[in-house]
Amino acid sequence: MLTPGPEGVRGGDCRVLIACSGEKGRDQWEKLLEDSGFRDLGFASSGGEARRLLLSGDWDLLVVNAPLPDEFGHQLAMDAAQEGRGVLLAVKNQQWDEVSAQVAPWGVLALGKPFSRGMFSQAMGLLLAGQARVKRYRAENEKLRAKLEELRVVSRAKCLLVEYLHLTEEDAHKYLERQAMEERKTRRAVAEEILEEYG
Repeated sequence: MLTPGPEGVRGGDCRVLIACSGEKGRDQWEKLLEDSGFRDLGFASSGGEARRLLLSGDWDLLVVNAPLPDEFGHQLAMDAAQEGRGVLLAVKNQQWDEVSAQVAPWGVLALGKPFSRGMFSQAMGLLLAGQARVKRYRAENEKLRAKLEELRVVSRAKCLLVEYLHLTEEDAHKYLERQAMEERKTRRAVAEEILEEYG
C-alpha cells in the first residue's frame, strides 16, 4: 500500500525502477529514495535495460535520470506512463520547460535538476497520489467489466430459457433468481449451468 509517513513520502510496498547511468548517480538515487522510505528498488543503466526490466517485472514507479547513455529518456518515460506506471523524469533545469510540456500530457512528472529534498519529496508524493488514483480507477474498471460479463452471461441464459422452456423474459428472470436462491449460488453460476445444459 502506498502511504505517506510523518517524515515525508513513504513508499511502502511500492517497487521503484531507477534508470540512470553511472555508479555515482545510482548511489545518489538509491540514498535519496531510501531516505524517502522506498525499499524495493531496481536499477537500469540504460533505456534498453530499463525497458527489459519493465517487461519482466512488476514495477509501480519508474524514475528516469535523463539523459541516459542510449537515449534521452523522455520516450521511455512516456511509454512507461502509458502502461499505467507512475513516472518521474529528472532533467536539467534549463530543459525542464520544453521536456515537461512534451511529457506532461502522458502523465509523466518532470522534475528539474538540481532539486532540493523537499522538492523531491513533494514530487514523489504527487506521483504516489496519482498512482493510488490509477489503481482505484483500475479496480473500479475491473468491477464494471465483471458486472458486464455477468449481465452478458445472464442475458444469454435467459434467451435459452425463453427458447427451450418457452418462458417469457420475465419468467426466465424469476427462474434464474429462484434457482440462485434455492441453490445458494450466484445468478452467474446458475446462468452458466443453463448455458452448459442448453447452449
